[in-house]
Amino acid sequence: SDQTCMVQDEVLFGIAEKVKNFAVIYLVDIDEVPDFNGMYELYDACTTMFFYRNKHIMVDLGTGNNNKINWALADKQELIDIIEIVYRGARKGRGLVVSPKDYSTKYRY
Repeated sequence: SDQTCMVQDEVLFGIAEKVKNFAVIYLVDIDEVPDFNGMYELYDACTTMFFYRNKHIMVDLGTGNNNKINWALADKQELIDIIEIVYRGARKGRGLVVSPKDYSTKYRY
């Protein structure tokens, strides 16, 4: 099992209770459920994506890849902040929201 995934799973598990009023977290094994691998280009060891009412919500993280987070976001509060921004934006009908923090220097796509 991949170390990045383990870190991200721990963080997601750790925040599930805090975000339960506006978000549900699903862990999907892309080997067992390969249906979306092509559509969403799921080939990274660890990928976090956001959906609202079955619509994919993109997040501008400053990395050049607005479709997904493909690294472990180890800071629980940062992930909660992103989920809140996604929820607020998606509720207003936005398909793209801007992350409260710029990750361009930390993670290159």
